[in-house]
Amino acid sequence: MKKENKILFTCGDINGIGPEISFKLFYFLLKNKSKYHLIYFCPANVFRFYYEMLPLKFKYRVIKNIDESEANHLNLIEMPDAKMEIGTPTTQSGKSAYDSLMFAINELKNKKSSVVITAPVSKYAINLAGIKFRGQTELFANEFKVKNFLMMFLSRKMKASLHTIHIPLKEVSSEIKVSTISSKLLLLQKTLQKDFGIKKPTIAVLGLNPHAGENGKIGKEEIQIISKAINKTDFAKGPYVPDAFFGNHLYKFFDAVYGMYHDQILIPFKMLNFSQGVNFTAGLPIIRTSPDHGTAYDIAGKNRADFSSLLSAFKYAIQILNSRKKVER
Repeated sequence: MKKENKILFTCGDINGIGPEISFKLFYFLLKNKSKYHLIYFCPANVFRFYYEMLPLKFKYRVIKNIDESEANHLNLIEMPDAKMEIGTPTTQSGKSAYDSLMFAINELKNKKSSVVITAPVSKYAINLAGIKFRGQTELFANEFKVKNFLMMFLSRKMKASLHTIHIPLKEVSSEIKVSTISSKLLLLQKTLQKDFGIKKPTIAVLGLNPHAGENGKIGKEEIQIISKAINKTDFAKGPYVPDAFFGNHLYKFFDAVYGMYHDQILIPFKMLNFSQGVNFTAGLPIIRTSPDHGTAYDIAGKNRADFSSLLSAFKYAIQILNSRKKVER
């Protein structure tokens, strides 16, 4: 079986909604006779808990390695049992979430698969486990030794990307440089071409400061840095005033939006796509997508979690996989 047909899934934080939305996705895909090999890395007791709790019964079999995987049922690779404290980030939930990621990364490095869909994790819980961890995006980039990468957000309404990711706001300005913006804009252009089949993409670039600096009166980054980076391309425009850009729905006229910091993009993106948005790590040799939401500890274990974003993550992963196949032909 080709590695492209093997789709890996991590369990996420076992005390959050990751296992629940995973079960709902597996039930949906198997009910609709998905042709892919669905391979899940999860603690054995966590899997049993949700299999017994949720009214979603599907065929599954426990396998030792992914070469044994088959279609038409879930392939479970059992991780060691882990103490559950649903609704609370703990050392154990952080360790299990990280271990699940590393199980999947090991298979990806060994070229047994080229696609992974990751459930939500808690940075706090993983740090509780004594593991230095800034986020799943950074982890995958580091493990695959990729220095130029992007956190992207995907939806039918808008595709967007960040210049900086998980850093304090006071550090953002120091990360705004012509060379890094230029290299990331070029990566975003190539990603839109290779992974989404857009031959001549256009990208809107947002300013950093209020009113995009207002001609240097409220900051110089737009004039001294961002505009210079934009002028090095023939596909990027801006810098746009962020509030006016989204208020006037100008994102509809571009293939992607490039923002300078986390909330500048995430607030409007989640307002548009809270239940169906997808997080995608661009620039990796493999495909990694994730639902664009967190662990939702407050509703964990209550059969209230919506799996729509995880389903969208699966669909986008397959779309990107097929787009890359076309490019490679």
